[in-house]
Amino acid sequence: MIIDGEDRHPHAARRLRQSVTANAQSRVRLQLDEGLKEGAYVIAAEADAIVVRGGPFSGVIYGVEELIERAGAHLDPAAFSNGPVSGEPGLAYRTFWTWDHSTNWELSQIGQQEIGVFNPFQKPPKGFLDDYRKLVDFCSKNRIAAIVVYGFLRDSHGGIEAAQELCRYANERGVRIIPGIAIGAYGGVYWEGKHRYNLSTWLKQNPQHAATMEKDVGFQLADLAFPLNFPHSDYTVSACPSAPEVIDWMEEAVSWLAETFEIGGINIESGDYGVCGCERCRLRRGNDDEARRRVDDHGDSWSHTDMAANFPRLYNAAKAKRPDLWIYCEMQWDNLLEPVASEAQKALPPGAIYQHTANRSYWQRLRTELDPAYVSTLPTQPNVLRCQFACQWNGDERTERYALNAKTFADMATRGKQLNMEGLTVWGEPSDYFATVEISYLAFARFCWNPELTWAEFMQRDVAPLLGGAEAAERFVALAEELDGAQALPVQRLGEIQKEALAQAVAREGRIARRWMTLADQVGRRLHMGR
Repeated sequence: MIIDGEDRHPHAARRLRQSVTANAQSRVRLQLDEGLKEGAYVIAAEADAIVVRGGPFSGVIYGVEELIERAGAHLDPAAFSNGPVSGEPGLAYRTFWTWDHSTNWELSQIGQQEIGVFNPFQKPPKGFLDDYRKLVDFCSKNRIAAIVVYGFLRDSHGGIEAAQELCRYANERGVRIIPGIAIGAYGGVYWEGKHRYNLSTWLKQNPQHAATMEKDVGFQLADLAFPLNFPHSDYTVSACPSAPEVIDWMEEAVSWLAETFEIGGINIESGDYGVCGCERCRLRRGNDDEARRRVDDHGDSWSHTDMAANFPRLYNAAKAKRPDLWIYCEMQWDNLLEPVASEAQKALPPGAIYQHTANRSYWQRLRTELDPAYVSTLPTQPNVLRCQFACQWNGDERTERYALNAKTFADMATRGKQLNMEGLTVWGEPSDYFATVEISYLAFARFCWNPELTWAEFMQRDVAPLLGGAEAAERFVALAEELDGAQALPVQRLGEIQKEALAQAVAREGRIARRWMTLADQVGRRLHMGR
């Protein structure tokens, strides 16, 4: 097989050579087309070649994956005899959100964690790259455009060198790596380590710029059944956002981040575990509505006014180094219908990606109460949703990380598109080894790419082949939903579900059997606990 453009598109060429056994004289031409949207592609059979044209960054890779699926192992040009095949994302911004310490894709290593925000990294140092390479591979193959990484820079998992290698690996595969940071919180740009852009290190040298917190560090999610723990440590320190020296330092650090690493973007928060209440901050904000939300039932632990004052400088600093970055501006959670800083938000720059997070109960409000016209007139454009449930951060004492969250992701993509949202972010930390997780991620990928997709089409095309056919797939979904729907089930019923899952596994082979086994194992754990 002859591949024109292999030097510019090495991963696309690699995928072809891995998946296709074509005639030695078969020719595939890989071409970047700046006129297409990011991720879009066109595949056509020409006289001497199959041509894959792709939009910036990822389009050629997505086109090659489509080519492999349609043309088969022998690369049959007849698959395109009726004319070109094209595709483009229905939602432009399709992103996984992760913390480094609880991203578990390399399952054969010690140190796995499943919840937390101020956690040390407990895996072997190479575990960071081992996990994220596998995650990048999944995203590349399934048209998931980006991965937010909190804990992007830690001395304990390789520091600068490991972060640079992750960016190189991901860029080659068409996946944007987006470090997560907070303005004057969350460790600054360098999450953990003795580095000049680590917040704890800097505040020890400049203690006069530490924040005077309104209340103790932490918050409680209304949709989570148990209290969260926020132990005091170097991770929990904050800087005063009204001090010019703090934002000068943050701007310098963001410039360094964009210049030093081939990142695909930055996710910027104002910090969500407390607000500086010094006199200078209170006078600068002058926002009584926002202040009331922090002390009433909402319990907000952030300030949109702080974000509006400081985000534009960081946005401009990053864009000056890398104009194509996706810069997410975190609008925090459960407030899209009740804005308290609309005037301040008018100062936020157009072109940043404004991310509105929802817990489960708030999403139920948004999907019925939110008006698409209202979204179109927001001072922040464009806007995306972030799902802060269907993960470990909502629900009862069980984790929802391993639940079958496919219908949730499908609904948020489909309804979000109808509401004029331009993207969706979900948690992507647990491995696709678990069948419930794999199907959920595939739903996220497919419905974000095509929000017009129906559940029946998804089940037939994507899920049925994974589980042994359409009937088996329907049965798997029914069993998984029964397990997810009840925190406790009678032991007899659990035994019946496990027996059925094991019977399905015994009747199958390879990966299909493994998927049923993961469901049987979930049931086995509950049987062991008697509920």
